[in-house]
This record gives sequence, C-alpha cells and structure tokens, in this order.
Amino acid sequence: MDQLRRLVDANAQRSQAAVRFRPNTWRPWLKPFEAGHVLDIGKESTSGRRGDRELGRDDVTALRSQVGDDPAGLRDLFVAVMIWGSGTTNGRGPRHTYAALSDARLEDVLRATRVSVRSGDLSSAYGQFTLDGVRRSFFTKWFAAVDDRGPGADRALILDARVFRSLNALGWTSREAAGVSHWPTRYAVYVSAMHGWARELGVTAEWLEWLLFDVNGRVQGDAS
Repeated sequence: MDQLRRLVDANAQRSQAAVRFRPNTWRPWLKPFEAGHVLDIGKESTSGRRGDRELGRDDVTALRSQVGDDPAGLRDLFVAVMIWGSGTTNGRGPRHTYAALSDARLEDVLRATRVSVRSGDLSSAYGQFTLDGVRRSFFTKWFAAVDDRGPGADRALILDARVFRSLNALGWTSREAAGVSHWPTRYAVYVSAMHGWARELGVTAEWLEWLLFDVNGRVQGDAS
C-alpha cells in the first residue's frame, strides 16, 4: 500500500484525457449495421488528422444515460465503448467490432451482462460475455460503461494487460488474492480490491484504474 500511495501522490494532479479516433477508418465496418451515427459522438479533435474526433469516458457515460434499455441503443453504446477503447492505436478495433456486431449472440449477451453488472454480480457477467472479437480488456470496458450503480457500490472496472502489469509490479496478483484460477472470480476480487484501495487513498476507483493503465508497470513514481 505504501508504494501505491506514493504512486497516487506523485500523479495526483493528472487526469484521463479523451481518446482520438478516426471516423473514416471505422465507417466502412459500421455501415453494414447502420451504426455509423455513433461516430458523431464526442467532439472534433484539434490535433491529429483532419476529421479526427475525440471521445472521453464522460461521453460514454452520457450515452449510457441516453440509450436506456433499448436493444439498438445498447448496441450503439457497445460500439462507442469499442471505439473509445481502440482510439487510433488499436488498428484491429474496427475489425473486432465488426466481428462482434456480426455475432448472432450480440443482443442477448449485451442484455444479460448488463443485468448482471447492474445487480452487482460481476463474476456472472464475466462468465456470460462471449462474443467474437471481444476479449477481457474490451468486455470489461463494456461492464464499466453499463454500470450505473451509485457511488457507494463497487462499480465495474476495466481490466487489461497494462493494469495487470502495474498491479504485478506492485506485488499484487489476482490469482493469489482470489485463491483460485477461475477468471470470473479473479475479476470480481480485482474490482473489490481496487475500490478498497481507492477509499483508503481518497481517490475514485475509476481514476486509480486509469492511473495503473497509464503507468503500465512503471510504478516507481511520476509517469508524466
């Protein structure tokens, strides 16, 4: 905890920036599903190529409030999550999103996992998510996006290789903490641990998750 506290203190003034994406790259992959309108989310970018847009975590949260329970709206939210998670650095994002949108299980998986997440059963949500092209680093972004429980709840968090790298560098492993190799259980234990640390450190769990992602294993001090 002391090392994590030092990391948090060294980066206390930093915050998560919006992600830049290229609508023209995504449009051909979304057109068959009439989902191109999702590319209007966010705002026009002032850097990068002409036509680039920027999408932030707050934009995804705002879209969640708009779509409600509508299946098409949940599909749009999922697309926005995939765009946000890919940015301009993950060239496979559009192809993987196309694969997921083509999967006949899409509507059922999005609906079922949303119900599980909102009921606080993150382990079940993890076990239920099976879509072509979507692995843990992205489907946990979906969990975080649909979790609209109040601030007192241990809301879903994103878990990918960069977060794991930082946690491991801090001496924490999900398998040891959970006592089992079962990934759904390990994910739920990770979320619980992160919220516990965040409360102790006086930060939000979402910010702490982002920081661990951002430092990418470099846990000795300021990553800026």
